[in-house]
Amino acid sequence: MTIPSKALPMAACLAAALPVLAGCGETASTSSFKGESRNVAQTISDFQSDAMSGNKQKLCANDLASMITARLKSSAECEALVKEQLTDLDSFGLTIESIAVTGASAKARVKSTWSGKSKITTISLVKEGSRWKVAGAE
Repeated sequence: MTIPSKALPMAACLAAALPVLAGCGETASTSSFKGESRNVAQTISDFQSDAMSGNKQKLCANDLASMITARLKSSAECEALVKEQLTDLDSFGLTIESIAVTGASAKARVKSTWSGKSKITTISLVKEGSRWKVAGAE
């Protein structure tokens, strides 16, 4: 699949976020978080669940920030990019280590374990209306 140049930031976001958040198995626990932090944790859990089930439509419509999806021509283009990223995933575990909420943005540190190796990644989220959405990963 050829990725349009305006969609490259979206592809980079998906390449960083999907492997971290889409691990097979049990979804990330939200029980230790309260208030807005719990809502952020729930978004990460929903993203992971939708990725695990291969639900490209939900990932594009519900889980990814509009600043990412707006760069694409259509929801079909988003779904094609997501599908491409999901084909490379294997199973691993995910733990939300911490969440920091500042107004309408949040950063979540997540620990993923794959093939016995752990990695900490920071997931950026933005609040759109009443919902938190994934905006990127570092």
